[in-house]
Amino acid sequence: MSLQPIRILGIDPGLRNTGWGIVDSLGSRLSFVACGTVRSDGTLSLGDRLRQLHDGLTSIVHAHMPHEAAVEETFVNRDPQSALKLGQARGIALLVPSLAGLPVAEYAANLVKKTVTGAGHAEKAQVAMMIKVLLPRSDASSPDAADALAVAICHAQHRASRKLAASLKERA
Repeated sequence: MSLQPIRILGIDPGLRNTGWGIVDSLGSRLSFVACGTVRSDGTLSLGDRLRQLHDGLTSIVHAHMPHEAAVEETFVNRDPQSALKLGQARGIALLVPSLAGLPVAEYAANLVKKTVTGAGHAEKAQVAMMIKVLLPRSDASSPDAADALAVAICHAQHRASRKLAASLKERA
């Protein structure tokens, strides 16, 4: 009996640029599958921009057929208007995999950075460098795609403990 890898979609939400990254996880082994950025047109209405993100992420889910998804939590922005727009983009990032029937996990940005680099306040350049080390075949051409791969790696590392905690919670 051979084990099958778990395909994980990582999403770094943003209204302008939403990064996505897909890895296969088999035990402690990670393999790069694909990554990229879904962009929205800043000249369009908010509703149309959110539709662009929805349609882009939906096509990625259909093309790569992940088993699970993980989304980076947003940090509190000083500008309430920007925070609200980012929250709406994040809602799309949570909704699309959920509509596809995927379990969706959420991770704080500091945990993602700590998991990938060892430091919770790492710079984007450090994250991108570690992505190249952990996934040598990756071709993240934007910081958003690299961050999304980092979210997928974080989920791969923490999914077993999340499942254990959930099963213990069910028993209690």
